[in-house]
Amino acid sequence: MITKLPTASILGGPDLYVDKGSTINLTCAIRFSPEPPAYIFWYHQDEVISYDSTRGGVSVITEKGEVTTSYLLIQDAELTDSGKYSCSPSNADVASVRVHVLNGERPEAMQTGSAGLSSSCVCIPILIIISNIYNYLRVCLGLQSLHSDSHLR
Repeated sequence: MITKLPTASILGGPDLYVDKGSTINLTCAIRFSPEPPAYIFWYHQDEVISYDSTRGGVSVITEKGEVTTSYLLIQDAELTDSGKYSCSPSNADVASVRVHVLNGERPEAMQTGSAGLSSSCVCIPILIIISNIYNYLRVCLGLQSLHSDSHLR
């Protein structure tokens, strides 16, 4: 029997883009753990996040179970909230994500990715046209076979 080691992962990584003023919601899932972790620390730029810091608006919710899930919520995101966030459970390796707080600008990754989007936009109408032609031919051939069946009677 192969036993899997406990693993932690942050959903939506490796990069997460949020607008300034919105809420950062990071979700860390710990799987394959024989028991829930004793603790889970969250880090920002390799420093433990203090939930009672003067910044305020930072909270953590943890749900223990077969898959233990820890949610880090940071309200009213500021540009200084950008950077590497890590989830460090007591019984699994650290998982990290890079958060980019945007001040109304589009991230370069999305700008360069727009070419791929436009090519997929071209494919959708082509697929619709092919599907319509296929359905048209199927109906025409289906009607012909019904007509030829009626001649046999």
